Amino acid sequence: MNVQLFIPCFVDQLFPETAFNMVKVLEKLGCTVSYNEEQTCCGQPAFNAGFWDESKVVCEKLVSEMKGSDDFIVSPSASCAGFIRNYYPKIFDNASIHNEVKDIRLRTYEFSEFLVNVLKVEKLGASLSLKATYHDSCAALRECKIKEEPRKLLANVAGLELIEMQDVETCCGFGGTFAIKYEPISISMADQKVNNALQTGASAIISTDLSCLMHLDGYIRENNIPLTTMHIADVLASGW
Repeated sequence: MNVQLFIPCFVDQLFPETAFNMVKVLEKLGCTVSYNEEQTCCGQPAFNAGFWDESKVVCEKLVSEMKGSDDFIVSPSASCAGFIRNYYPKIFDNASIHNEVKDIRLRTYEFSEFLVNVLKVEKLGASLSLKATYHDSCAALRECKIKEEPRKLLANVAGLELIEMQDVETCCGFGGTFAIKYEPISISMADQKVNNALQTGASAIISTDLSCLMHLDGYIRENNIPLTTMHIADVLASGW
């Protein structure tokens, strides 16, 4: 199966190892992976900040880079995948590239849902001795309707003990520019999420979204809390 990667800008710049681990997993499963190095951003940050015209220019660039193929598009971010699927059709409603946008929307998947729902894989032979808890990102849960897929994959990681935290579906407080505009609220929400994770006795928080994990990790480091954060791709690439 041919797969095109969509690597979000912050993953490219700050967490490239997660992108490489995603490639490692996909190639193990027999996928032929390609990546357009001209990629930049899906346009979501500008759109959420209210700069819709500027965002549309960025969105159109990504459409031009992904069209002309029937390959699946896989991303290590439910936030970006959800933005493409749910907002691109609105941004380009009645536009000349509407059909291309509709096609791209149908081909775009977050990493864990692609593994479970398209490749029909739940066990990868991964192993990691770890007691962890899982964070449902708002984008995964509400934009992409992803709930069970990550848990099915993590349940098959040898040595991994997954414990559900209280209020698991509550937002971590990141929300992109929300964390900047409403910093005290954002920090309080991170505090609640981290404390719920600590109460499970876990030593790590796992999620599909590095944006959430980046926010939580900042709070964890600032307060010297004995927790780490891991993207699910990094977990699934462990032990083999």
